[in-house]
Amino acid sequence: MQYRGVKPLTAVQQLVNLKINPISAEGAGSVRLGKLNWQFTAQPDPLSRVYSVLIKYEQGGVPQVYVLDPDLVAVADGRKLPHVYQQSPPRLCLYLPGTDEWSPSRRISETIVPWSFLWLWYFEEWVASDVWKGGGVHPLSRLGHRSGRRRNKGHP
Repeated sequence: MQYRGVKPLTAVQQLVNLKINPISAEGAGSVRLGKLNWQFTAQPDPLSRVYSVLIKYEQGGVPQVYVLDPDLVAVADGRKLPHVYQQSPPRLCLYLPGTDEWSPSRRISETIVPWSFLWLWYFEEWVASDVWKGGGVHPLSRLGHRSGRRRNKGHP
C-alpha cells in the first residue's frame, strides 16, 4: 500500500504513543504480531457516564473502536444507535473513510482517542434529545446524505 511519502506508524509506535498521551495513558494494551489492542476509559464530560472503550488496530489497517461498557443499546433505551458501523457490539463511526482524515501515518492517540470522546459526548446529547448533532455522513447511507447541519472533524 502506498502512503504518499509519509511512512505509516507501526503498531508498537502506536502503542507507545497511546501510553504517553495524557487522555489515553490510563489505558492498557498490547501488540502481538502487528495487532494492537488498547482499552481505556472515557468520560466525555464531568457529569457524563464513564465508558470502557476498546481500540483494535492491525498495522497498516484502520482502527476499530468498540464501547464495551456500559451497554449503549441499554443506555439508548433500545433505540437504534446512530453513527455506528454495527449495533452489537457498538463499533463507532469516527471519520469518513477515504478522505485522509485518518491514515496509518497518523497517531491513534491524537485522532481516534479524542474522536471517541467527542462521539461519546454527542451520543449522550442524542440520548437526551433523540437528535444526532454530531453531523457527518452515516456509514450505511446509500445516498451519502449528511445528518445534522455541519460536519465535525472526526465524524463522518
